[in-house]
Amino acid sequence: MSKANRPLSPHLQVYRLPLTAKMSISFRIMGIGLAIGFVFLTSWLIAAGDGRNTFEGYQAFFTSWFGLLLLFGWTVAFFYHACNGVRHLVWDTGRGLTNEGAEKSGPIVLGAAVVLTIITWIIGLV
Repeated sequence: MSKANRPLSPHLQVYRLPLTAKMSISFRIMGIGLAIGFVFLTSWLIAAGDGRNTFEGYQAFFTSWFGLLLLFGWTVAFFYHACNGVRHLVWDTGRGLTNEGAEKSGPIVLGAAVVLTIITWIIGLV
């Protein structure tokens, strides 16, 4: 194989990221999403103290389909980030640091985040 025809290592079109790597990347992305969500939450609280007209504007936005979609995404990000944080706390104790432990805990974190999000939205809509 000539030098010009050699693929990069790891070749991105061939190499498949393991679940733990995907979760690590998404943990950081969702942390950014949480920061943006807290800006919205803070502005909503400031609007509540600013007066009825400002607050009603925020309420109209957050009860629209797009606002509810943002709130749902923020809820998913919150619970995923929290569950993955617990996973990291367990790792800090020295448990589950093997490849097998990391592979087993990944789906548990994802499942817990989904279940907690659904429970929260069911309670919130009732």
